[in-house]
Amino acid sequence: MDRTFELLKLAKEGDKDAKDQLIQENLGLVWAVAKRYIGRGYEADDLYQIGCIGLIKCIDNFDINYGVKLSTYAVPLIAGEIKRFLRDDGLIKVSRSLRETAYKVAKLREEITNETGEEPAIEELAKRLNISVEDIVESLEANAEVESMQKTIYNSDGNEICLMDKLPSKKNEQDEIINSLLLDNLLSKLNESEQTIIKRRYFENKTQTEVAKELNISQVQVSRIEKKTLLKLREDYCA
Repeated sequence: MDRTFELLKLAKEGDKDAKDQLIQENLGLVWAVAKRYIGRGYEADDLYQIGCIGLIKCIDNFDINYGVKLSTYAVPLIAGEIKRFLRDDGLIKVSRSLRETAYKVAKLREEITNETGEEPAIEELAKRLNISVEDIVESLEANAEVESMQKTIYNSDGNEICLMDKLPSKKNEQDEIINSLLLDNLLSKLNESEQTIIKRRYFENKTQTEVAKELNISQVQVSRIEKKTLLKLREDYCA
C-alpha cells in the first residue's frame, strides 16, 4: 500500500501522529494555493492558516477508494476554504439578505437551464422569485468575486502573467517616440560637459556632489552649469 494511503488509514483510525505527519508533508501545497490569493487585503500568513484548515478537512474526509492522490483531492478543498473566507470576511461586506437572494437566483437559474437547455432572462427570474430585477442585479453584483490585480491568469514554466499585465497601457507609443527624438535633438546641441552633467543628473539620478566627484570639479560648478544648461534647453524647446 502507498505510504500516504497507509498514513491516511492510520489517521482515520485516530492516529494523531499519522495525521500530523500528513499535514506537515502537505504544507507546501497549502502555500502554493494560498499564494494565488495574495493581494486581496490579507496577509499571506492569514491565507496560509485558512488553507491549513482546508487541508485538515481534506485529510478528515478523504477516502482511499476515491482513486485519486491526496494532493489532487486537497487543492480544491484548500482553495475553497480560502475563497469562502475571502467571500464571507472580505473587504466588501455583503449582507446576509443579498447572499440569500443571490443563492436563490443561482439555484433557480440552474433549474431552468437544466429544464429548457437555455439560460433564463433576469426578468423571468424576477417574476418567479417575486422580486424586482434591480434586487437581482444588486445581489449578483454584490456576491461577485473581487479580482486581485495580482491574480495569475496564465502560468507556464514558472512564468506568471497577472491580470495587471493585461491592462492596456495608458502610454501613447507614438508620443513616446516623438519625445525621445526631440530630447536627442536638444541634447545634441549641448557641449560634452553639459551633456554629461544632464545625463548624470536626470538619467542616472545622481546628486550634484556625486557628479562633481566624477568630473573632478566642485558641486557649485555643477550647479551653475546645470542651471545654465536647463535654461538653454528650455529656450531651444520653446524656440
